[in-house]
Amino acid sequence: MKAAQFSQFGGPEVLEFVDLPDPHPGPGQVRIVVHAAGISGTDWKLRQGVLNFGAGLPQTIGRDFVSDRCFAQTIDLLKTRAEPMGIELVIGDLATAQFGDRVFGASDDGAGAAELALLTFRAIIPPSLGFVDAAGLPTALETATRALDQLAVASRSTLFINGASGGIGSTAVQLAVARGARVIGAASAANQNYLSLLGAEPVTYGEGMAERVRALAPGGVDVALDVAGSGVLPQLIDLAGGPQNVATLADFDGSKDHGVRFSNGFADGHAFHSLAEVGELIEAGRFWLPVDKTFPLAAIAEAHRISEHGHVRGRLVLLVG
Repeated sequence: MKAAQFSQFGGPEVLEFVDLPDPHPGPGQVRIVVHAAGISGTDWKLRQGVLNFGAGLPQTIGRDFVSDRCFAQTIDLLKTRAEPMGIELVIGDLATAQFGDRVFGASDDGAGAAELALLTFRAIIPPSLGFVDAAGLPTALETATRALDQLAVASRSTLFINGASGGIGSTAVQLAVARGARVIGAASAANQNYLSLLGAEPVTYGEGMAERVRALAPGGVDVALDVAGSGVLPQLIDLAGGPQNVATLADFDGSKDHGVRFSNGFADGHAFHSLAEVGELIEAGRFWLPVDKTFPLAAIAEAHRISEHGHVRGRLVLLVG
């Protein structure tokens, strides 16, 4: 199969397309034909070497994807390999989905930017959602849900989100509003109306941000979530009344310096249950994650450049097959 990978850390130019062996599903996995794949901030940080979860080089890339050919590859595999584990896998999976179902999920091995991929955590795409829109959801949904759970965001909570207009921020705003929370979100001046549409009370970044938040919430906020980094953790700690009320998804060094929780799905446990839960909100018109731009798979380097430089509203998506 064709897949994107990098053999050295660096800029988008280190990405290359190679032929790799077709992946074979193990216990609990299915193999699918990738239709579209999302670009996340984690992707370019792994490519740069800013994040490293212990994987060596070369590394494949991509975590979000969708398929319109659920189980096709797994069933084809069984025609030539009648192993008991494989048969049990298909029977178990068919209890919750059927051949041909449209599914979305997160790549088990970070290899979603490819023609074929393996996944364990998946859900049926909600009926009103297209492939492109679904491709940007899995990582953003899991990450935002995990952070909101860790901060115990609930009805009548007041939450401040630093970096509220990107994929994860947009998702966190809407999920928090659906829980009954009041949300104040920081974004650029160009995204203030967009945040209002999502249900947040918008403020702009930059000098005086904390004062602008206090103008809306004079007593401060209950909890704060840092999606964008940018060295604002001391301000968030002050607004939320202590480091125990703050979580960051973007500032690992700052989290250590200030005693703030760094939310990490590899260490904290995942929240992929959100994949199956978001459908009700989508069908009720209470959740929407826009796709800012799409790219053919061959233009993955350009997609990484745009993702890396920020200012994306919603998600970027690769069209694979």
